[in-house]
Amino acid sequence: MVATMSVSVSPSTLLALMERLRETGAPIDPAEAVDAAIQLWLTTTCAAPPATPRGYQWKTLFLPEGTWLRMAYRNDHEYAIVEGDHIMYKGRAVSPNQFASGYADSVRNAWQDISIRMPGEKHWKIADLRRRELVRAAAAVPVMAATASLPGAPPPPSSPSSPLPAAVVIPQAPLATPAPSLPRNVTPGPGWTEPERRKFRFRLEDVAFD
Repeated sequence: MVATMSVSVSPSTLLALMERLRETGAPIDPAEAVDAAIQLWLTTTCAAPPATPRGYQWKTLFLPEGTWLRMAYRNDHEYAIVEGDHIMYKGRAVSPNQFASGYADSVRNAWQDISIRMPGEKHWKIADLRRRELVRAAAAVPVMAATASLPGAPPPPSSPSSPLPAAVVIPQAPLATPAPSLPRNVTPGPGWTEPERRKFRFRLEDVAFD
């Protein structure tokens, strides 16, 4: 016979447990249900922590397990895959430089020649481009944090749901009306219509005011 001990349970919890047992038709009494619940809680909380993700650490770039590497050379492609903590190529563990140089049979720049496709991705991306994106993202975090902590820093942009401020209308000065021009004096001067002037040459004023 198994020895038992009493545990204090609030009346509301006990009534809810009995009601649940009645609805489900479970063939156990409340004491057995409480014991089973405690056993389940102990098993859940004592579970092992999640395992550290496996993958290959390529300097600053981490390649999780299942990442594909592609090397292009002379209109052909060769592939390697990350299994566990290693890059596997033709059944042996290699480094990115060994994969690139071994396939091309020459000294190659692995960052420029190897494309990477991580698990869940559909498109390939050059390894050097991934490394540059990682460096830019890491450099932007402290800059954004420092800017936000400065006194007098502008608040973050409001969400689209917040009302926009009313537009400020700047009054414009009325345009100045140009002064009317004086009428042109078309009266010919003295001697402009004399025959002597017309005898030798024609001038514009002779034609205009004759």
